[in-house]
Amino acid sequence: MLKKATKLVGTMAIGIFLCMLDTTVMNIALPAIQTGLSTSLEQLSWALNLYTILFASLTIPLGRLADIHGRSRFYIFGLALFLIGSLFSGLAANVAWLIVGRGIQSLGAAIVFPASMTIGIQSVPMEKRTSAIATLGVTQGLAAAMGPTIGGIMTQFFGWRGIFLINVPFTLLSLVLCWRLFDLHESKQTKERLDVAGSLLSMMMLFSLTLLLVKGSGWGWTSGRGLGLGLLSLVALAAFIVVEAHSQQPMVPLALFKDKQFVGSAVVTVMSGIFLVALLVLMPSFFTKVQNKGELLAALMITPASLMIFIWSPISGWLLSKVGPQAVILMGSLSMIGGYVALSQMNPNIYWQVCVAAILVGAGYGIVIGPITVLAAGDFTGNLLTASQSVIGVFRQIGTSLAVAIFVSALSANLLTAKTNIWTFAQNGVEALSVTDKVKRDTLMQVKTQLATEKTPKHQQTTFIGKPKTQRLIRLNYQQALQRNKLTQAPAAVKRRIHQQVSQAVTTQVTQDNRALTPVVATIRRETKQQLTQAFLRPYRLALPFTFGMLLTVFLFRKRRDYLNRN
Repeated sequence: MLKKATKLVGTMAIGIFLCMLDTTVMNIALPAIQTGLSTSLEQLSWALNLYTILFASLTIPLGRLADIHGRSRFYIFGLALFLIGSLFSGLAANVAWLIVGRGIQSLGAAIVFPASMTIGIQSVPMEKRTSAIATLGVTQGLAAAMGPTIGGIMTQFFGWRGIFLINVPFTLLSLVLCWRLFDLHESKQTKERLDVAGSLLSMMMLFSLTLLLVKGSGWGWTSGRGLGLGLLSLVALAAFIVVEAHSQQPMVPLALFKDKQFVGSAVVTVMSGIFLVALLVLMPSFFTKVQNKGELLAALMITPASLMIFIWSPISGWLLSKVGPQAVILMGSLSMIGGYVALSQMNPNIYWQVCVAAILVGAGYGIVIGPITVLAAGDFTGNLLTASQSVIGVFRQIGTSLAVAIFVSALSANLLTAKTNIWTFAQNGVEALSVTDKVKRDTLMQVKTQLATEKTPKHQQTTFIGKPKTQRLIRLNYQQALQRNKLTQAPAAVKRRIHQQVSQAVTTQVTQDNRALTPVVATIRRETKQQLTQAFLRPYRLALPFTFGMLLTVFLFRKRRDYLNRN
C-alpha cells in the first residue's frame, strides 16, 4: 500500500512539474518564436500571459469541481487537455494557433495542479503527509525555477517548438501511470455542491487582477482599462468575501485566514515568488541584450539559482523538524535579502558576482518553498486541506504575475529613460565632429536603429563607411563633377582622369571620416552599455528595501517549541 502511495506522489509530482514549468519556460524563447511565426511582440505576449491569467483564475473553481465529480477522472481529463494544448502550441503555424494552444494548456493545468496536490496528500498515511506535501511543494518551486534553463536548452537544440513538445512524452507517461494507479470507479461526492456565486466572483476577481498585472505597464496603470480592471477586481473581491462568509459550502473557506500560519505562508509565497521570478525574468534578457549572449548560455548563467533550490528544498524539510518554522523562514528570508544586496551592488560584467547573487536568491527560495507548503496545510483536514493547497497555488501564480508586472514595467520605464539619455549623448557627440551633414545623419540613424533593438553592438566598429558605400559616393561625385563641368560628352581619357581624381578625393575623405567617427562611436557604445546595464539593475535596487518585509512575516509562524509540541 505504501509503495503504491509513493508511486502516486511521484506521478502527481510529474503533473505539477509540467504545469509550473510552463509558467516560465516560454520567456527566453520569445525572440525565436517571434521570428519563427513572423509576429509582433505585442501579439506574442498574449500567448505568454494567457497561461498565467487562466491558470490563476480557474485553479480554485476547477479544483472544486474535481472534488465534487471525482478527482481521478477529472485529473485524466486535465492531462488530456494539457497534452492537446502542448501539441497545438508546438505545431502552431501562426500566433493565433499558439494562443489557442496556450489557452487549452492553461485549462488542463488549472485542473491538474490542485488535483495533484489533493490526490498526492490524501494517498499517503497521516504520518507521511508532511513529507508528501514537502515533495510536491518543492516540485512546484523547482519547476518554475528551471523553466528558463530548460527553455534555453530546448530552443538551442530543438528550436522553439521543443519547449512545448517536450511536454508530450511526459504527459503520456503520466496518463499511463494514472490509468494503472487510479481508482476510476470512485464515487461522486453527492452531498457536495459547487459554490456557483463564489466561483464566478473568484474567477472575475483573479482574471481582472492578473490581466491588470500582466498588461498594466503596456496599457498604462492610470488608463481607462487599467483603472477599470483594478476597480473590478476590488469590487469582485469584496463581493466574494461577503458571499463566502454566508455560504454553507464556500469555494474558499474564510476559516483558512483565521490561521495565522496560513496567512504567513500566503504572504511568503507571494513575496518569495516575486523576488525569484524577477531574477529569472530580467537577468536572461540582460545577458542576451546587453552582453550579447546566446539563449542557451543566458539560461545556464542563472542555473545556479535552480541548483540551489534543488539542493536546499529537501534540506529545509529536515531543518523544519529540527529548528521550527520561525528559524527556517528567517534563514530563507535573510538569504534572499543577501541576494538582492548582491544584485543591487554587483558589476554584472563580472560573472562570479552574478553567480553569488543567483546562489543566495535560489538558496533562500529553496529554504522557504518546501516548508511553506507544509506550513500552509497546518492542522487542516478534509475540504480545508484541499482548499489550503489550491489557494496557496493561486498565491504562487499571483506572485509570478506581480513579478512580471512590477519588474518588466520598471525595466520598460528605465529603458525608455536610458534610450533618451543615449540619444542625447549621441547627438552631442556626433554634432561636434568635423564631417559632412550626411555622415552625421547616417551615423545617428545607425544609433537609432541600434536603440530600437535595445541591444548593445556586438563588436566595436572601426569602419563606418564601408567599400560599397564608398563606391556609391565615388559614382555620385563623379556624375556631379561631369555635370558641373559640362563634361558629359568629354573624351574617355578625360573622364578617366576625372574619375581617378574623384575616387582619390572621396577615399581620402572617407578615411578621415572613419578615423573621426571611431572614438566617438566607441564612446557612444560604452555609454549605451552603461545606460542599459543601469536600466536592468535599477529595479533590483528599488526592490531591495521591500525584501526586508519578509522578515516581518517570521512572527506569523510558530516557534520551535510550539511547532514540535503540536507535531
